[in-house]
This record gives sequence, structure tokens and C-alpha cells, in this order.
Amino acid sequence: MLENTFRSLFSSDTASVISLSDFLLCLGFSLWLGLIMAFVYMFRTRYTKSFVITLALLPAVVCIVIMLVNGNVGTGVAVAGTFSLVRFRSVPGTAKEICALFLAMGIGLITGMGFLAYAVLFTFIMCAVFLLYNAIDFNASKNASRYKTITITIPEDLNYSDIFDDIFKEYTKEANLLHVKTTNMGSMFKITYDITLRDEKKEKEMIDKIRCRNGNLEIVVSKQATTVNEL
Repeated sequence: MLENTFRSLFSSDTASVISLSDFLLCLGFSLWLGLIMAFVYMFRTRYTKSFVITLALLPAVVCIVIMLVNGNVGTGVAVAGTFSLVRFRSVPGTAKEICALFLAMGIGLITGMGFLAYAVLFTFIMCAVFLLYNAIDFNASKNASRYKTITITIPEDLNYSDIFDDIFKEYTKEANLLHVKTTNMGSMFKITYDITLRDEKKEKEMIDKIRCRNGNLEIVVSKQATTVNEL
């Protein structure tokens, strides 16, 4: 009687029925492993509460969906199409976030197929490797300080197209003009470049030369935002 309660309204007599005990066992394992994955992701990582909750619940959601597909090819194709909609997120994610989401989906897929021991083994191995790679310094921070964004204010009578070319050639490996903006009722220009410094210690020396060229007007130097979030 209890088994009939959880039988699908659309199932045929030949379709297999998942027992309540198996359902709760797989669901419990996926929630437990998702929680472990969420705690591992929180270690030495900037995160939001909503993302961590999503990471903890995603394996359970994927697990249930895979369990209910239950060998139906047509339903499996529909599920794959539904999961593909995840790519249309309104906010772009970092490479680490995307990796964590794929790991959570992998945990859900394995538990949904009923391989609970493999799911536990996969979770612990991937979490250990995740922590190891997160702790290893790949010298990313060593080169990140070379990438800068510089905004220079110049009077309107200066030709911004090549006025700083000689300075950039001396102090940078690469300098790309991003955009030009008029300011102060059109009497000045603000030009923004992405630059790669040859030597970070000579940054002030470069700024001093630019100040002499632009009449000691405002200069803003900052880190390139794209170096943090790009894949």
C-alpha cells in the first residue's frame, strides 16, 4: 500500500518503482555529500550565502531528477536540455564557482544512479584535490600586479592618440586604449588604457613622466578587474 502511494500516475506496469527506503537513502547521501562539498568550498574562498546553499542542495536536486528518469530515454533528453539552461545565468561566475557547480552535479548524478559508495569516494577525492589546488601557489599573484588599468585626464588641445606612446613603450610591455570620455563640459578628456608593466617598481617613475605630459592633471591607476574573473 505504501509503495503504491509513491507510484507515478503515469507509470506502466512494466516500469520499475523506486522504494521509499532507497529514495530516502539516496536523498540523504546526496544532501550529506553536498554539505561536505559546500564546507570544502568555503575554505579560504570568498563566497556568498546563497551560492553555498545552492551548492549544498544541488546534488540532491540532480539525484532526484536522475532517479525519476529511471531509464526513460525521452525524459533523459528533456532533463539534459533543462540542465543546459543553467548556462544562461544573469550574473557571470568565476572559474572556481563553475567548477564547484559541476562537481556538485557530478555527485548528484552518481547518487541518482545508486552508486553510493562511488559517490562518497568521488566526493572525498575531489574535495581533497580541490583543497590541494587551492593551497598551491601557481604564481598567479606574482604576475597579477603587472596588469594595470590607468585613466589619464588631459586638456582638450592635446592629441590623445599618440601622446603617451613613447612613455608606454619605455615602461610597459603592452598598452591598449580602452575608451575616451569627455569631462568638465568638454574641456578635458579622460582616456583609459589597459597596460602590462615591465617592472612594477618603476610605476611611480612612469606616472611622474605622465604628469609632466598632461599638466599634472588627475591620473588613476588600478588593478585590471578582468584578471580576477576571467576563465
